[in-house]
Amino acid sequence: MNLDDALQTFIAESRELLEDMESALLNIDLAGDQGEAINAIFRAAHTIKGSAGLFGLDHIVAFTHVVESLLDKVRDGSVTLNDEMVVLLLSCCDYLGGMMDALAAGRHEQDADTAPEGVMLQEQLRRHMGGGAPPAVAPSAPAGAAGQPRGDSDYWHISLRFGREVLQNGMDPIAFLRYLGKLGRIAAIVTLPDALPPADEMDAELCYLGFEISFDSTADREAIAGVFEFVQDDCDIRIIPPAGKVSEYVDLIRALPERAARLGEILVHCGSVTAYELEQALRQQAGKQEDAPQQPLGSILVGAGNVPPVVVEAALAKQKQVSEQKAQEGRSIRVDSDKLDRLIDLVGELIIAGARANMIGQRTQNAELLECTSTLTGLVEGVRDAALDLRMVKIGATFSRFQRVVHDVARELGKDIGLAVDGEDAELDKTVVEKIGDPLMHLVRNAMDHGIEPAEVRVAAGKPARGMIRLNAFHESGSIVIEVSDDGGGLRKEKILAKAIERGLVDPERKLADSEIYQLIFEAGFSTAEKITNLSGRGVGMDVVKRNIQALRGSVDIGSREGQGTTVTVRLPLTLAIIDGFLVQVAASMFVIPLDMIEECIEYATEPGQDYTNLRGQVLPLVRLRAQFRIGGAAARRESIVVIRFGNQRAGLVVDTLLGEFQTVIKPLSPMFSEVKCISGSTILGSGEVALILDVAALMQGVGGTRAAPVLAA
Repeated sequence: MNLDDALQTFIAESRELLEDMESALLNIDLAGDQGEAINAIFRAAHTIKGSAGLFGLDHIVAFTHVVESLLDKVRDGSVTLNDEMVVLLLSCCDYLGGMMDALAAGRHEQDADTAPEGVMLQEQLRRHMGGGAPPAVAPSAPAGAAGQPRGDSDYWHISLRFGREVLQNGMDPIAFLRYLGKLGRIAAIVTLPDALPPADEMDAELCYLGFEISFDSTADREAIAGVFEFVQDDCDIRIIPPAGKVSEYVDLIRALPERAARLGEILVHCGSVTAYELEQALRQQAGKQEDAPQQPLGSILVGAGNVPPVVVEAALAKQKQVSEQKAQEGRSIRVDSDKLDRLIDLVGELIIAGARANMIGQRTQNAELLECTSTLTGLVEGVRDAALDLRMVKIGATFSRFQRVVHDVARELGKDIGLAVDGEDAELDKTVVEKIGDPLMHLVRNAMDHGIEPAEVRVAAGKPARGMIRLNAFHESGSIVIEVSDDGGGLRKEKILAKAIERGLVDPERKLADSEIYQLIFEAGFSTAEKITNLSGRGVGMDVVKRNIQALRGSVDIGSREGQGTTVTVRLPLTLAIIDGFLVQVAASMFVIPLDMIEECIEYATEPGQDYTNLRGQVLPLVRLRAQFRIGGAAARRESIVVIRFGNQRAGLVVDTLLGEFQTVIKPLSPMFSEVKCISGSTILGSGEVALILDVAALMQGVGGTRAAPVLAA
């Protein structure tokens, strides 16, 4: 990997870390373990700073160092994280994001235009750091000051040798000792200057110190080791538990660079072992044969009675799990999205070529060729599914963006609003994810601005002062359903209808169902800044939202209960590239229906002009494709009906002939046909003919069939 590629990787990873940092900050109040959330924020800042240092990006290192210093004080308890600091740290995330954008644009130095903002943020960070003095580290004291040395080793013993570059990496050794003090009491500490070189050879930027610590705590080894997780790769850290055997201290003495006698005295001084125990152990170690085979660590621990065998087995299992996880991570690679798009295009052409080969085999009735085309079809389906899986991403990444939107807009509006998210693991095509973000953003902002009432109004109505926006995603009938709901005042249908009549959108004599009234807010006539009711504004731009969703072959519906809230339901196809379809024919025209939307196919004799039929005791509205698309010729005496379902609607498509299942490669229509209704795209058949893909959502709009009332999300 060359330097440019490495820098692009750094930018991509830093953006992911900033997203994680932002998400952790926005959810800090909901975190079960707030300390772990703060650690995650600190870890993200530290990683960005360390990586930036590798590329000589001093302006990023300098800024992130101040952010990291404040977070370090939050970790050790000397500064309390409050709402003002959360907002400040979110602004720092934005500023760092701007730095990454500048890097991506080829600017490696800090912009003069943004420098004042960085200086202002650093001043605010330093102001918060002055909020309190950090707890003092227990001083180096003789064992007698902390009590008599205890040979039963009731204390943990921690041996630290910080790496030479720890200061250059922006780490403060004393900060780790302060943070250690949060887990217990440092009973005794000895600073070892043995590694200090002569003054004329000393480098002020290098660290030469070591520490031996006697630590009184009820924390477990994992928690204590976690204190040093940011320096563990560069340092020599050994942790010996209470009631540890003397042999472990002997191993410590022989492993570290200081003289055995010198370190042995320190252990005795810290109260970790008695002088007698140490002397006996050293004699035993000296008499051991050098060529004796080395025992596994687990066997030594079990044999000495330090730990039960089950603990060692669990540790070995965990070690294997971590090793396998790292191996799995090593198999993950980043792939440019354009390369995936190219792969999907090639798979699409492969499907068309396979269909052509299959048609030739059927026509020639060559058994050998038919067998080959059957195998080819199966392989092509497998390649298609694998290629589409590569483009499937979780919608959670899109949902996470709205945490920040809700946080910022709520402050701007002076409202108390929270966001609840469900279904983040639902997957759909990356192209759909990229294009659905803006419509969802508009729906969320609309719900906050015009749906959620002010706190005093909510309290007067018997509601909680805090309003809630809910995002939910789930798969249904080959589509993904996204719900944006609020527990606000709901839509007032009388006001909507009155405004629609006033603007000439609805005949005053026409009787509309509730769902039809709610659909009026998607009309362009409602896109006005006039605010005469508490509903005004909810329709502003909603026509654009609906148009953008329909451009993705999706649909949008709305349900509301006055005083309780509103739910906007968006249905989208899982992919815009390749689908399983069902081929039908009307006269000489071919149409493809998405297979996931088909319930059943039946032959049925219908009366000419009849727009409904009786299907097993239920009324089934009919859509005659011949009439819908003005196809000439007389209808067949006995037609076929394809029963389709979209959301909570059901209808029957009347066609001449059923031609069976068909893998459909979706080809976009020319802009010339962008206004054609009920057609979402086209595809090429094996014969080279063109078939049109039906837009089921658009077909359903003109159906007066059974429709269940929209259900308000809980």
